[in-house]
Amino acid sequence: MKKFIFLLLLVLLVAIPFAGCAQQTQQEAPIGMAVEFMDHAACAYISKDKGWFEDEGLELNAYESYATGMALAAALARGDIQVAYMCLIPAINAYSNAQVPIKIVAGTHKYGYGLVVDPKKVQSVQDLEKAGLRIGCVSEGGAVDVLMHKAIDKYNLDSDKVLANIQRMNPQKLALAAKMGQLDAAFMPEHWATMTEDFGFKMLLVSEDIWPDMQGSVLVVKADLLNTKPDTVKKLVKVSKKATDWINKEPEDSAEAMSRQLNTVGSNLFPAEISNLVDKLTISPEMILRSMKRLNYTTDIDTKEVQATIDYVKGLGYIKSSFNAGDILDLRFAD
Repeated sequence: MKKFIFLLLLVLLVAIPFAGCAQQTQQEAPIGMAVEFMDHAACAYISKDKGWFEDEGLELNAYESYATGMALAAALARGDIQVAYMCLIPAINAYSNAQVPIKIVAGTHKYGYGLVVDPKKVQSVQDLEKAGLRIGCVSEGGAVDVLMHKAIDKYNLDSDKVLANIQRMNPQKLALAAKMGQLDAAFMPEHWATMTEDFGFKMLLVSEDIWPDMQGSVLVVKADLLNTKPDTVKKLVKVSKKATDWINKEPEDSAEAMSRQLNTVGSNLFPAEISNLVDKLTISPEMILRSMKRLNYTTDIDTKEVQATIDYVKGLGYIKSSFNAGDILDLRFAD
């Protein structure tokens, strides 16, 4: 009997470590995630708001919001950021210019940008050529900047005249400048573009008018994460699809969640010198709902459209050389 008990205890002592190891392998390693501070990243914000990342066993050791896609693209070079919800064009820039090893694993939306104008100063697109007109836009190489160049091409505008009127600043400062009467027009991303309507601005053009089938934002992962932990990436795509379906089925609830998340994040995002001013930019559920209706939320992504974007950005001189869309795309879990 004593021998039997001894053997039983020995078996249990040996089994416990293996059981512990088995349990540990079921836990996902923590990942760092970055998102843009706008409703382009709605599927990420809503998934966080509803706890869907945790439901899939995805643990985030960092969840950081960035004022612009260009700032987020720079952050991707850091080792602790492995996942990003970001605009396609900054992702292309990071891959080509900074040689950040990333893969686009799904889309998140199409469109999501616009040209807003003070209707007292601007009645047509051709008015953008007027000397002295104050036009706001993000920095060179940003998605909105590239859209502006598309508008110049589409409407046969004089590039030199339009560019001479451009004032460069991030989306939050563009909205503030519009509110304070310091701009006559602005190329802006959503939700900021829709916000300016509350200041008396008019949406003169939306993305569809300028760039049919424009790919807005994408879900990006570091190549190493995809290679070593494909199941983690599969779960990220799954959660993104779930949130995207929810946005399309429950737009009012989604707008409430987005407003809640953006107001919470925004209170800590901006430098002290402008935080008080940014607080005056109301991110209400009603405004967010109007904005989100201007985006086509979908995880589908068109390889040909990505290639056309790469080639156009190269033509503008924003990346050193063109490359095949297949080099940056891995849609095995998105299909």
